[in-house]
Amino acid sequence: MLWGGNLGALELRSEGGETRLRATFPYGAETELAPGRHEVIAARAFADRIEAGEDIHLLAGHDFNKPLASRAAGNLTLTDGEDALVIEATIADGTSWARDFLAANAGGLIRGLSPGFRVEQGGERIERRAGGTLRTITRAALMELSAVTKPAYGSAQIEARNWETHQDRQPYRGPAYALNRWRV
Repeated sequence: MLWGGNLGALELRSEGGETRLRATFPYGAETELAPGRHEVIAARAFADRIEAGEDIHLLAGHDFNKPLASRAAGNLTLTDGEDALVIEATIADGTSWARDFLAANAGGLIRGLSPGFRVEQGGERIERRAGGTLRTITRAALMELSAVTKPAYGSAQIEARNWETHQDRQPYRGPAYALNRWRV
C-alpha cells in the first residue's frame, strides 16, 4: 500500500464528549515525494471504493490498531468531488489513542492528512520530465485516511479549530515539509 499525504483543510469541533472532524484532501495538487519524483492525485481517483460503499477507516498515523472512525461504524462520511475529497467524522474520546490524537492536534502537532491506497491496474500515468518524473494517480483503491504529523503532500494547509468558547486559538499556518520518500 502506498501512503500519500496532504495538508488539506482540517477542522475539529468538540461537542459533549465527541469531536467532529471535517477535512479536505484536494485533488490536482502536485508534490515532490523524493528528489525528481513528483506525484498528483487526479480528481475522483478514489471514487470506486467510495461509491461502492466500501469500508474505509480514519486512523491515527496509518495504524489500523488506532482507528478513529470508519464507514462501517457509521461515524465516517466521505464525499468525493471534482476538487477534493471531503471527510467528516465523529471521534469519541473513549480510547487512549483518540485522546492522544486530540491532545496532539490541540498542541499543533498533527497537521497532515494522508491517504493509504493501492493504485489499480492502469490507474497511473507516468511522464518523463527534465530532472525527473511526474506520476498522476487516476484510479486507486482508498483503504484509509490518516491524521499524521508529516504528510508527503504539502500543497495546502490544515486548519484545526477549537470551537469551545473559553479558548481563542488561531489555526496553524506554518510551513509544511514533505517526507520525500515512497512507502509501499
